[in-house]
Amino acid sequence: LLLDETLIVIAKEQTRGSIIARLPSSSCSLSLCHEEEDHRSSQISLVGENSSMDFKLQLLEAITDNFSEEQKLGSGDYGEVYRAVLDNGEYIALKKLHQLQGLDDKQFRSGFRDLVRVSHKNVVRLIGYCHESRKKYVEHKGELTLAKITERVLCFEYMHGGSFDKHIADESCELDWPICYKIIKGTCEGLNHLHTKQEKPIFHLDLKPSNILLDESMTPKISDLGLSILVSSTKTHETEILRGTQ
Repeated sequence: LLLDETLIVIAKEQTRGSIIARLPSSSCSLSLCHEEEDHRSSQISLVGENSSMDFKLQLLEAITDNFSEEQKLGSGDYGEVYRAVLDNGEYIALKKLHQLQGLDDKQFRSGFRDLVRVSHKNVVRLIGYCHESRKKYVEHKGELTLAKITERVLCFEYMHGGSFDKHIADESCELDWPICYKIIKGTCEGLNHLHTKQEKPIFHLDLKPSNILLDESMTPKISDLGLSILVSSTKTHETEILRGTQ
């Protein structure tokens, strides 16, 4: 399976297989809180086969125990990822984004709509988006200051198999050749869909084993795609990190 400007190198060790994927970047507070009496919240309606879910920040705080360390799955340049369970028993993953300078709501919502239109078995599905503005006490120059903070949380399907990099690092995982081939093939099919089947090509910019998630049957799904779309036009420090990550 060939993909333009994509190089996949497969190294076979004596005891187990390992996969190294290299893709060019061109292609591929303080918690003292005072809420506003009339804080604003918005939910973008999902389109296509996905159904809209009205994720309010208050609900997301409740199902993550106020975004506690116990519920945290990991963190990255753009925010922290948490696990949560909805009332219907469905697991979801929440990406609580850092405050990004130069990112306005119009740009963010436009990027969200692009993400919602992506539907492929090898791309993690976006199921909701929470946005609220409220006032919080934050530390500024050694003092507490009441500031207006915009909280943005992306809600994705939860992948029970974890990330690919953890399977590579775990010697007890049985990454035989059929499984490795399945992961390679699925990842390439997901990339091909993003590059060639969208109205505007979508490039991940930071694909690596930690951004490839697996379900119970070891089917790979590309994650963190949203960040390349939602913050593509900002000139923040985080963007420079994303573009430069190998």
